[in-house]
Amino acid sequence: MRFPLSFVSKEGQGALAPFAQRKGEAPPPLSPDPPRATMPTVMLHSAYRRPAWVPLCAALLALALATAACGDDDDSPLGGDLILATTTSVRDSGLLDDLVPLFERRSGVNVKVIAVGTGAALRLAEDGNADALFVHAPDAERALVDAGHAVNRRLVMYNDFLLLGPDDDPAVVAGSHDAAAALARIAAAESRFVSRGDGSGTHQKELALWAAAGVEPRGSWYQEAGQGMGATLTIADQKRAYVLTDRATFLALSDDLELRSAVEGDPALLNLYSVMQVAPGKGGVNAPAAAAWVDFTQSREVQDLIRDFRRDEFGRPLFVPAAGKSEQQAAEDFSRSAVLPAFVVG
Repeated sequence: MRFPLSFVSKEGQGALAPFAQRKGEAPPPLSPDPPRATMPTVMLHSAYRRPAWVPLCAALLALALATAACGDDDDSPLGGDLILATTTSVRDSGLLDDLVPLFERRSGVNVKVIAVGTGAALRLAEDGNADALFVHAPDAERALVDAGHAVNRRLVMYNDFLLLGPDDDPAVVAGSHDAAAALARIAAAESRFVSRGDGSGTHQKELALWAAAGVEPRGSWYQEAGQGMGATLTIADQKRAYVLTDRATFLALSDDLELRSAVEGDPALLNLYSVMQVAPGKGGVNAPAAAAWVDFTQSREVQDLIRDFRRDEFGRPLFVPAAGKSEQQAAEDFSRSAVLPAFVVG
Protein backbone atom coordinates (compact mmCIF):
# COMPACT_ATOMS: atom_id res chain seq x y z
CA MET A 1 0.00 0.00 0.00
CA ARG A 2 1.36 3.40 -0.94
CA PHE A 3 1.59 6.37 1.39
CA PRO A 4 -1.66 8.36 1.21
CA LEU A 5 -0.92 11.63 -0.52
CA SER A 6 -4.41 12.92 0.10
CA PHE A 7 -7.54 11.48 1.60
CA VAL A 8 -11.15 12.58 1.28
CA SER A 9 -13.70 10.86 3.50
CA LYS A 10 -16.74 9.71 1.59
CA GLU A 11 -18.72 9.93 4.80
CA GLY A 12 -17.76 13.60 5.04
CA GLN A 13 -19.33 14.45 1.72
CA GLY A 14 -22.75 14.79 3.33
CA ALA A 15 -21.47 17.57 5.53
CA LEU A 16 -20.56 19.52 2.45
CA ALA A 17 -24.14 19.42 1.17
CA PRO A 18 -26.49 19.98 4.16
CA PHE A 19 -29.48 20.41 1.89
CA ALA A 20 -28.91 17.18 -0.04
CA GLN A 21 -31.67 14.62 0.24
CA ARG A 22 -30.80 11.78 2.65
CA LYS A 23 -31.90 8.20 2.09
CA GLY A 24 -35.45 7.64 3.35
CA GLU A 25 -36.34 11.31 3.52
CA ALA A 26 -39.05 12.95 1.52
CA PRO A 27 -37.77 15.48 -0.95
CA PRO A 28 -38.21 19.08 0.16
CA PRO A 29 -41.24 20.91 -1.30
CA LEU A 30 -40.55 22.78 -4.45
CA SER A 31 -40.90 26.52 -4.24
CA PRO A 32 -43.02 28.15 -6.91
CA ASP A 33 -41.10 29.43 -9.86
CA PRO A 34 -40.36 33.13 -9.64
CA PRO A 35 -42.08 35.26 -12.23
CA ARG A 36 -40.18 35.30 -15.47
CA ALA A 37 -38.88 38.59 -16.73
CA THR A 38 -40.25 39.63 -20.06
CA MET A 39 -37.39 39.98 -22.50
CA PRO A 40 -37.71 41.97 -25.70
CA THR A 41 -37.72 39.98 -28.88
CA VAL A 42 -34.89 40.78 -31.23
CA MET A 43 -35.56 40.27 -34.90
CA LEU A 44 -32.75 39.98 -37.42
CA HIS A 45 -33.14 41.69 -40.72
CA SER A 46 -34.01 39.17 -43.40
CA ALA A 47 -31.12 40.41 -45.47
CA TYR A 48 -28.55 39.41 -42.79
CA ARG A 49 -26.19 36.63 -43.77
CA ARG A 50 -23.52 35.07 -41.47
CA PRO A 51 -20.05 35.89 -42.80
CA ALA A 52 -18.34 32.95 -44.55
CA TRP A 53 -15.44 32.92 -42.10
CA VAL A 54 -17.63 32.15 -39.08
CA PRO A 55 -18.20 28.43 -39.89
CA LEU A 56 -14.52 28.08 -40.74
CA CYS A 57 -13.45 29.56 -37.40
CA ALA A 58 -15.89 27.32 -35.57
CA ALA A 59 -14.51 24.27 -37.35
CA LEU A 60 -10.92 25.25 -36.57
CA LEU A 61 -11.81 25.81 -32.93
CA ALA A 62 -13.44 22.39 -32.69
CA LEU A 63 -10.37 20.80 -34.29
CA ALA A 64 -8.06 22.58 -31.86
CA LEU A 65 -10.10 21.43 -28.87
CA ALA A 66 -10.15 17.86 -30.14
CA THR A 67 -6.39 17.90 -30.71
CA ALA A 68 -5.79 19.30 -27.22
CA ALA A 69 -7.94 16.57 -25.75
CA CYS A 70 -5.97 13.91 -27.61
CA GLY A 71 -2.73 15.50 -26.47
CA ASP A 72 -3.86 15.35 -22.87
CA ASP A 73 -4.60 11.66 -23.28
CA ASP A 74 -1.19 11.03 -24.81
CA ASP A 75 0.55 12.82 -21.91
CA SER A 76 -1.50 11.10 -19.23
CA PRO A 77 1.04 8.33 -18.47
CA LEU A 78 3.43 11.04 -17.20
CA GLY A 79 0.82 12.77 -15.08
CA GLY A 80 0.30 12.51 -11.37
CA ASP A 81 2.97 12.17 -8.70
CA LEU A 82 6.36 10.49 -8.62
CA ILE A 83 7.39 9.36 -5.15
CA LEU A 84 11.19 9.46 -5.15
CA ALA A 85 12.93 7.77 -2.21
CA THR A 86 16.48 9.05 -1.88
CA THR A 87 19.51 9.03 0.32
CA THR A 88 19.86 12.11 2.49
CA SER A 89 23.18 13.08 0.92
CA VAL A 90 21.66 14.10 -2.42
CA ARG A 91 19.24 16.29 -0.48
CA ASP A 92 21.74 17.72 2.02
CA SER A 93 24.21 18.56 -0.75
CA GLY A 94 21.51 20.55 -2.56
CA LEU A 95 21.64 18.46 -5.73
CA LEU A 96 17.94 17.59 -5.64
CA ASP A 97 17.11 21.29 -5.51
CA ASP A 98 18.47 21.50 -9.06
CA LEU A 99 17.37 18.13 -10.45
CA VAL A 100 13.77 17.89 -9.24
CA PRO A 101 12.45 21.24 -10.60
CA LEU A 102 14.16 20.55 -13.94
CA PHE A 103 12.53 17.12 -14.20
CA GLU A 104 9.14 18.53 -13.25
CA ARG A 105 9.38 21.15 -16.00
CA ARG A 106 10.49 18.57 -18.57
CA SER A 107 7.89 15.92 -17.72
CA GLY A 108 4.94 17.65 -16.08
CA VAL A 109 5.23 15.16 -13.21
CA ASN A 110 4.96 16.34 -9.60
CA VAL A 111 7.86 14.86 -7.59
CA LYS A 112 7.44 14.05 -3.92
CA VAL A 113 10.83 13.39 -2.29
CA ILE A 114 11.28 11.09 0.69
CA ALA A 115 14.89 11.63 1.86
CA VAL A 116 15.91 8.82 4.19
CA GLY A 117 18.83 6.47 4.60
CA THR A 118 19.33 4.11 1.68
CA GLY A 119 18.24 1.15 3.79
CA ALA A 120 14.90 2.80 4.51
CA ALA A 121 14.53 3.84 0.87
CA LEU A 122 15.00 0.24 -0.26
CA ARG A 123 12.35 -0.92 2.20
CA LEU A 124 9.95 1.66 0.78
CA ALA A 125 10.56 0.16 -2.66
CA GLU A 126 10.08 -3.38 -1.40
CA ASP A 127 6.74 -2.42 0.11
CA GLY A 128 5.62 -0.55 -3.01
CA ASN A 129 5.61 2.81 -1.21
CA ALA A 130 7.81 4.57 -3.75
CA ASP A 131 8.04 4.80 -7.53
CA ALA A 132 11.78 5.37 -8.01
CA LEU A 133 15.01 5.34 -6.00
CA PHE A 134 18.19 7.43 -5.91
CA VAL A 135 20.54 5.59 -3.53
CA HIS A 136 24.13 4.55 -2.83
CA ALA A 137 24.46 1.02 -1.45
CA PRO A 138 25.38 -1.15 -4.47
CA ASP A 139 25.26 -4.57 -2.76
CA ALA A 140 21.84 -3.90 -1.22
CA GLU A 141 20.59 -2.43 -4.50
CA ARG A 142 21.59 -5.54 -6.44
CA ALA A 143 19.83 -7.71 -3.86
CA LEU A 144 16.66 -5.64 -4.29
CA VAL A 145 16.77 -6.07 -8.07
CA ASP A 146 17.52 -9.81 -7.78
CA ALA A 147 14.50 -10.20 -5.51
CA GLY A 148 12.28 -8.62 -8.16
CA HIS A 149 11.43 -5.46 -6.23
CA ALA A 150 13.19 -3.04 -8.60
CA VAL A 151 14.18 -2.82 -12.26
CA ASN A 152 16.15 -0.60 -14.64
CA ARG A 153 19.03 0.13 -12.25
CA ARG A 154 21.48 2.67 -13.71
CA LEU A 155 24.66 4.25 -12.40
CA VAL A 156 24.38 8.07 -12.28
CA MET A 157 27.48 9.45 -10.53
CA TYR A 158 30.06 8.89 -7.85
CA ASN A 159 32.16 10.66 -5.27
CA ASP A 160 33.95 9.34 -2.20
CA PHE A 161 33.60 8.86 1.52
CA LEU A 162 35.84 10.66 4.00
CA LEU A 163 36.83 9.84 7.54
CA LEU A 164 36.62 13.10 9.48
CA GLY A 165 38.13 13.86 12.86
CA PRO A 166 38.89 16.66 15.32
CA ASP A 167 41.92 18.92 14.98
CA ASP A 168 43.88 17.22 17.76
CA ASP A 169 43.50 13.80 16.04
CA PRO A 170 43.67 11.67 19.22
CA ALA A 171 43.97 8.38 17.29
CA VAL A 172 46.77 9.79 15.09
CA VAL A 173 45.19 8.79 11.77
CA ALA A 174 45.34 12.06 9.82
CA GLY A 175 46.99 11.76 6.42
CA SER A 176 46.39 8.02 6.10
CA HIS A 177 45.00 6.55 2.88
CA ASP A 178 43.98 3.25 4.51
CA ALA A 179 40.50 3.60 6.00
CA ALA A 180 40.36 0.16 7.62
CA ALA A 181 43.74 0.65 9.33
CA ALA A 182 42.64 4.06 10.56
CA LEU A 183 39.48 2.59 12.09
CA ALA A 184 41.56 -0.07 13.83
CA ARG A 185 43.66 2.68 15.41
CA ILE A 186 40.54 4.59 16.49
CA ALA A 187 39.16 1.45 18.16
CA ALA A 188 42.47 0.69 19.85
CA ALA A 189 42.63 4.22 21.24
CA GLU A 190 38.92 4.15 22.08
CA SER A 191 38.60 7.58 20.52
CA ARG A 192 35.05 8.82 20.16
CA PHE A 193 33.33 7.74 16.96
CA VAL A 194 29.78 8.67 15.85
CA SER A 195 28.03 6.29 13.46
CA ARG A 196 24.96 6.97 11.34
CA GLY A 197 23.54 3.76 12.80
CA ASP A 198 20.55 3.89 10.47
CA GLY A 199 21.17 1.24 7.82
CA SER A 200 21.99 3.92 5.25
CA GLY A 201 24.51 3.52 2.46
CA THR A 202 27.06 5.41 4.55
CA HIS A 203 26.36 3.17 7.54
CA GLN A 204 26.71 0.05 5.40
CA LYS A 205 30.07 1.30 4.09
CA GLU A 206 31.21 2.01 7.64
CA LEU A 207 30.29 -1.51 8.78
CA ALA A 208 32.17 -3.00 5.81
CA LEU A 209 35.27 -1.00 6.78
CA TRP A 210 35.04 -2.14 10.40
CA ALA A 211 34.81 -5.72 9.15
CA ALA A 212 37.87 -5.18 6.95
CA ALA A 213 39.70 -3.86 10.02
CA GLY A 214 38.73 -6.96 12.00
CA VAL A 215 36.97 -4.83 14.60
CA GLU A 216 33.49 -5.11 16.06
CA PRO A 217 32.89 -1.57 17.37
CA ARG A 218 31.37 -1.47 20.84
CA GLY A 219 31.79 0.45 24.04
CA SER A 220 31.10 3.94 25.27
CA TRP A 221 33.48 5.44 22.70
CA TYR A 222 31.22 4.23 19.83
CA GLN A 223 27.87 5.99 19.52
CA GLU A 224 25.07 5.57 16.98
CA ALA A 225 23.19 8.71 16.00
CA GLY A 226 20.33 7.09 14.11
CA GLN A 227 20.13 10.28 12.04
CA GLY A 228 20.72 11.51 8.51
CA MET A 229 24.15 12.60 7.36
CA GLY A 230 23.77 16.30 8.16
CA ALA A 231 22.53 15.68 11.69
CA THR A 232 25.20 13.04 12.30
CA LEU A 233 27.93 15.46 11.26
CA THR A 234 26.59 18.05 13.68
CA ILE A 235 26.60 15.53 16.54
CA ALA A 236 30.14 14.36 15.74
CA ASP A 237 31.32 17.95 15.53
CA GLN A 238 29.84 18.76 18.92
CA LYS A 239 31.43 15.67 20.48
CA ARG A 240 34.74 16.18 18.66
CA ALA A 241 34.46 12.63 17.36
CA TYR A 242 35.51 10.76 14.25
CA VAL A 243 32.80 10.10 11.68
CA LEU A 244 32.44 8.65 8.17
CA THR A 245 30.68 10.93 5.67
CA ASP A 246 30.13 11.37 1.97
CA ARG A 247 32.20 14.21 0.54
CA ALA A 248 29.29 16.20 -0.90
CA THR A 249 27.46 16.60 2.41
CA PHE A 250 30.68 17.49 4.20
CA LEU A 251 31.56 20.21 1.71
CA ALA A 252 28.02 21.57 1.70
CA LEU A 253 28.04 21.91 5.51
CA SER A 254 31.75 22.58 6.06
CA ASP A 255 31.31 26.25 6.99
CA ASP A 256 29.47 25.14 10.13
CA LEU A 257 31.86 22.34 11.11
CA GLU A 258 35.21 22.22 12.89
CA LEU A 259 35.89 18.60 11.87
CA ARG A 260 38.60 18.06 9.25
CA SER A 261 39.27 15.37 6.69
CA ALA A 262 41.59 12.80 8.27
CA VAL A 263 41.50 9.87 5.85
CA GLU A 264 40.66 9.86 2.14
CA GLY A 265 41.91 8.53 -1.18
CA ASP A 266 41.44 4.84 -0.30
CA PRO A 267 39.82 2.97 -3.25
CA ALA A 268 37.55 1.34 -0.67
CA LEU A 269 35.99 4.77 -0.07
CA LEU A 270 34.39 4.98 -3.52
CA ASN A 271 30.76 6.06 -3.26
CA LEU A 272 28.50 5.03 -6.17
CA TYR A 273 25.03 6.53 -6.72
CA SER A 274 22.40 4.77 -8.81
CA VAL A 275 18.76 5.22 -9.77
CA MET A 276 16.16 2.55 -10.44
CA GLN A 277 12.45 1.98 -10.83
CA VAL A 278 10.31 0.16 -8.33
CA ALA A 279 8.94 -2.97 -10.01
CA PRO A 280 5.90 -1.98 -12.12
CA GLY A 281 3.99 -5.02 -10.86
CA LYS A 282 3.59 -3.50 -7.43
CA GLY A 283 0.17 -1.90 -7.05
CA GLY A 284 -0.15 1.81 -7.71
CA VAL A 285 3.41 2.39 -8.90
CA ASN A 286 3.71 5.19 -11.46
CA ALA A 287 5.96 3.17 -13.75
CA PRO A 288 5.99 5.58 -16.75
CA ALA A 289 7.07 8.49 -14.55
CA ALA A 290 9.69 6.32 -12.83
CA ALA A 291 11.11 5.25 -16.19
CA ALA A 292 11.19 8.89 -17.28
CA TRP A 293 13.12 9.79 -14.11
CA VAL A 294 15.74 7.11 -14.79
CA ASP A 295 16.16 8.28 -18.39
CA PHE A 296 16.34 11.90 -17.22
CA THR A 297 19.32 11.16 -14.95
CA GLN A 298 21.16 9.54 -17.88
CA SER A 299 20.73 12.52 -20.19
CA ARG A 300 23.63 14.70 -21.28
CA GLU A 301 21.91 17.75 -19.79
CA VAL A 302 21.76 16.20 -16.32
CA GLN A 303 25.22 14.69 -16.50
CA ASP A 304 26.64 18.11 -17.35
CA LEU A 305 24.67 19.63 -14.47
CA ILE A 306 26.14 17.03 -12.08
CA ARG A 307 29.66 17.68 -13.39
CA ASP A 308 29.38 21.41 -12.71
CA PHE A 309 27.26 21.28 -9.56
CA ARG A 310 28.76 23.78 -7.04
CA ARG A 311 32.16 23.44 -8.71
CA ASP A 312 32.74 27.19 -8.66
CA GLU A 313 31.87 27.35 -4.97
CA PHE A 314 34.30 24.63 -3.84
CA GLY A 315 36.83 24.61 -6.66
CA ARG A 316 36.04 20.98 -7.43
CA PRO A 317 33.00 18.86 -8.27
CA LEU A 318 30.90 17.39 -5.49
CA PHE A 319 30.01 14.47 -7.77
CA VAL A 320 31.53 12.92 -10.89
CA PRO A 321 29.01 11.99 -13.64
CA ALA A 322 29.06 8.30 -14.54
CA ALA A 323 26.00 7.51 -16.68
CA GLY A 324 26.63 4.71 -19.15
CA LYS A 325 29.54 3.28 -17.15
CA SER A 326 29.72 0.05 -15.23
CA GLU A 327 30.60 0.05 -11.56
CA GLN A 328 33.95 -1.49 -12.46
CA GLN A 329 34.70 1.30 -14.92
CA ALA A 330 33.79 3.92 -12.33
CA ALA A 331 36.02 2.23 -9.76
CA GLU A 332 38.92 2.18 -12.21
CA ASP A 333 38.40 5.84 -13.04
CA PHE A 334 38.34 6.72 -9.35
CA SER A 335 41.53 4.81 -8.58
CA ARG A 336 43.47 5.84 -11.68
CA SER A 337 42.65 9.46 -12.32
CA ALA A 338 42.73 10.89 -8.79
CA VAL A 339 39.68 12.99 -9.68
CA LEU A 340 39.05 13.43 -5.98
CA PRO A 341 42.45 14.30 -4.45
CA ALA A 342 43.06 15.17 -0.81
CA PHE A 343 40.98 18.19 0.15
CA VAL A 344 41.01 19.83 3.55
CA VAL A 345 38.43 22.46 4.39
CA GLY A 346 39.44 25.32 6.65
